[in-house]
Amino acid sequence: MESVVMYTLREGVDRSRVLETYPRHKAYYEAFRAAGGGLVALGPFQDAEQAAGSMGIFTSREDAERFIAHDPFVTEGLADPRILEWNAVHFD
Repeated sequence: MESVVMYTLREGVDRSRVLETYPRHKAYYEAFRAAGGGLVALGPFQDAEQAAGSMGIFTSREDAERFIAHDPFVTEGLADPRILEWNAVHFD
C-alpha cells in the first residue's frame, strides 16, 4: 500500500525561510530518490487556498517515515507532516 505525506506549513513561518531552505530540501529528495527510497512524486499545491501545503507519494509507509525523519522542511521546523495510507487504484 502506498502512503501520502501531507505537509502543512507551520503557523507563523515566513515564506522567506521556506525559499531559503528549499535548496537543502531539493538536494535531500533528489538523493533519497536516487538511493531507491520509494519516492514516487512530490510537490506543492498550486491552489491559493492550499498555498501553505504540499504532498509526497511513497511506495510504503516506511519510506514515508524515513523521508520525513530527515527532510529539512521538517527538521528545521517549517512544516508539519501527516502520513496517510493510500489504497490507490493504478491504471495502465
